[in-house]
Amino acid sequence: MPRRSATMLAATLMLIALMCASVLMKVPYTEMSPGPTYNTLGTQDDTGQPVISITGHQTYPTSGHLNMTTVQVTGAKYQPSLVSMVAGWLRDDVLVVPHENVYPEGQTDQQARDQNAEEFASSEDSAKTAALAQLGIPVTTEVVVSTVVAGSPSDGKLHAGDQIVAVDGTQITSQAQVAQQVTKHKPGDAVEFTVVTHGKDGATPNPADERKVAITTAKATDGTDRAIVGIGPGVTHTYPFKIDIGLQDVGGPSAGLMFSLGIIDKLTPADLTGGKFIAGTGTISDDGKVGPIGGISMKLIAARDKGAEYFFTPSDNCAEAAGNTPSGLRLIKVDTLADALKALGEIKAGQTAALPSCSK
Repeated sequence: MPRRSATMLAATLMLIALMCASVLMKVPYTEMSPGPTYNTLGTQDDTGQPVISITGHQTYPTSGHLNMTTVQVTGAKYQPSLVSMVAGWLRDDVLVVPHENVYPEGQTDQQARDQNAEEFASSEDSAKTAALAQLGIPVTTEVVVSTVVAGSPSDGKLHAGDQIVAVDGTQITSQAQVAQQVTKHKPGDAVEFTVVTHGKDGATPNPADERKVAITTAKATDGTDRAIVGIGPGVTHTYPFKIDIGLQDVGGPSAGLMFSLGIIDKLTPADLTGGKFIAGTGTISDDGKVGPIGGISMKLIAARDKGAEYFFTPSDNCAEAAGNTPSGLRLIKVDTLADALKALGEIKAGQTAALPSCSK
């Protein structure tokens, strides 16, 4: 065979081999794409049940949309081929990110689902608390034992769900106070917890069941001389009426802002949207602060595809969002629940020129 022909054959075979390798070779990346959006003022597509149900308090008619947005993510075991990864990079409606950004430390699908469910439940709780606080409706807040570390000094003495009334006689009103009181001690010292144990099936604690528990502190495992008792404190809220958020198979904390807005709209006579289609995203804290989320570019696409005209965007996501905004969708920067409510009033009144916007 002539040398030139042999060279061309070898090059062709090498090219074919490289193409096959690129199709078969798996790379450690995860793909995100636009997910479903849900109108917090509307009903669930599959059941027809309201996304937000309120009983025990007067509610009012609503119109328009206040849509929460989601992102679809490939599973923990899925790894795209090199070709798929490159194709994803070239598409506007696919976001390719390192696998560990989504599934840290070999996290499984089930572990990811469990974490997302916990974050979603916490987000619901904060959304209710922030909404009612905005409306001036009192909410009872309790500091509780969230977790107990197995084998720790508290194991068998304190239990998840116990309300922490006091530590060493000091009334407890925040999570931070628990650690502050414990770390006043040296390892080996005794610390006294005053707690009320929740009844069976999560019944409200009876103050008459208040008890004192002495716990001998241990040394922290982080190499410091800090005293610990082996619990994780948390906060739980009791609401004066029932608020149910009925979405299934949705996880993560990013719907908090839109849930709060949906609750407020249902509890107030004023129609907040004026019939407009607003979507958005953002975590919410108990005091109404809006926090950043992931996958913002995919959520923008999902919102615009559904018909949204305006999109509430956490300020920390503004730079990324501004560089990936679909045509016809206007970004509105928000830092707090109050910001979002003010923007809704301006949208409804048609006074949109001064709405805070996102920039790159």
